[in-house]
Amino acid sequence: MRMPVDDAFARYDMAILYDSFNTHGVDDDFYLGLSTAPCRILDLGCGTGSLSLRLAALGHSVTGLDPAPGMLTVAREKDKAGRVRWIAGDARDFALGETFNLIIMTGHVFQVFLEDEETLAVLANARKHLARDGQLVFESRNPFARAWECWTAEKTREQTDVAGVGPVEVFYHVNGVWDDLVRFDAVFTLLETGEQRISPSTLRFPSPEAIAKLLTEAGFSSVEWMGDWVGSAFAPDSAEIIAIARA
Repeated sequence: MRMPVDDAFARYDMAILYDSFNTHGVDDDFYLGLSTAPCRILDLGCGTGSLSLRLAALGHSVTGLDPAPGMLTVAREKDKAGRVRWIAGDARDFALGETFNLIIMTGHVFQVFLEDEETLAVLANARKHLARDGQLVFESRNPFARAWECWTAEKTREQTDVAGVGPVEVFYHVNGVWDDLVRFDAVFTLLETGEQRISPSTLRFPSPEAIAKLLTEAGFSSVEWMGDWVGSAFAPDSAEIIAIARA
């Protein structure tokens, strides 16, 4: 069974909007600096491919895998030189028949897996695709920081010009919080026409202890924990839970 994919990622007309609002940030700098020597990298949940393309430009051999057709279409359109191998696939059960020195899950994609069973499947499958001494690196928002409390229209509203579309506004609005799950809408408004494109999403905010347990069950031998993009050690009040897991 394939995972359901949010409209913001599955639909091309929404993926191009998403891409315009997600520009280079300090998290990208962190991932770009993980390996100074060219290596084989798998970008799980590569989205519209911006980071994959930057990694390829540094000389790495990069494979970008994502289940969302809209995102992959945008990624392929940007890859004029064909530097990245793009694959449509599910992180839980892809089988590439090869291993990688580095596997990354960026943009909080780790949080789209809502249950232990599917999260464990993703981690175990990544573990199978790691080369000896390889690393899996990903981040998840620290639930104790309660980031979703700032996901209101007033605090998240942004506007930008999208090529071929015109000025677009986006904001996020939380619809519900229960257990370790948060449900919210991404609301895009095309300002020239007033058209709204709304994508509902649900994310999981697992605790550091829950993530550590799943990594152990998936067969990882050691994990280094960071709490921000400059490499500070994880602390209870850190905004991020960044895991560097070794095979």
